[in-house]
Amino acid sequence: MTRAIVYTEIGSPDVLHLIETPDPLATSGEVVVRIEAAGVNPIDAKLRSGKRASKPITEPRPVGYDGAGVIEALGDDVEGFALGDRVAIRDTVGTYASSLAVPVRNLAVLPDSVTTAEGAGIGIPAGTAYQALRSLGVSAGDTLLVHAGSGAVGQAAVQFAVAWGATVIATASPARHDQLRELGAIPVSYGPGLLERVREAAPGGITVALDCAGTDEAIEASLELVSDRDRIATIVRGADAAGFGIRGFQGGSPIPLTEEELAWRAEALPKTIELLASGDFTIELGPELPLAEAARAHELVESGATAGKIILIP
Repeated sequence: MTRAIVYTEIGSPDVLHLIETPDPLATSGEVVVRIEAAGVNPIDAKLRSGKRASKPITEPRPVGYDGAGVIEALGDDVEGFALGDRVAIRDTVGTYASSLAVPVRNLAVLPDSVTTAEGAGIGIPAGTAYQALRSLGVSAGDTLLVHAGSGAVGQAAVQFAVAWGATVIATASPARHDQLRELGAIPVSYGPGLLERVREAAPGGITVALDCAGTDEAIEASLELVSDRDRIATIVRGADAAGFGIRGFQGGSPIPLTEEELAWRAEALPKTIELLASGDFTIELGPELPLAEAARAHELVESGATAGKIILIP
């Protein structure tokens, strides 16, 4: 039997329950992965709590999209993967589990130099950051403002943009400034006086902005600092983006991602693994909790009290 976290009603973290289900079977184009780590993302908690709309619940709903583990069964028509391969998982519902059937298009092999926890922390954060920056056309010569630069998506955005030759200004609390400097960003504190601090840090001006915070301050500052609204995007306030005249990449946006943008999100998984393996990318890891403590993991995510990617261990 497989152990999995599910919920049958919208509510607090207490609606999450650990159950046993029949072991998954791999259909054509799938493999069964024994999950050794599941990444916990804010979207998991938003869906569970109803802060992000979802379809009515008609059966126990699995949780999680990111994970990593070892292939233990192959379906038909699987190429490029073998039994025993260590893999990272993206965009597959139900990673809060001890095993899961996963389409091979949502997998990438993990080399020995990349830990399982790191593999579980890539999917949504790196995919979102990579796609957003590609959509915004960030490149050498740009000066990018990242709001909430010390979060998982923010850190990924900083690292991709720096690697592509952009100058990066990133907002964060003072306690997180040293970390952002290590990633190659110029940190500034959010709060009153933000505009003046950003202008001082970037006297040549800001050419592009990515909001990973979702605050009015972040949106208003971006509108003030970036002349081209097509080069301002939010990943949190998607439902409001059109009203501001900016771009919303999911985050509740009614405008779906394009096929190209979906392809960029998929492309981010192997590219980030390559960067991790070469030592050119880091993932800040937070607490590791047993699978049975998924409710506690959601409490930590919602409180914002813990830095780093929270990992569940089945």
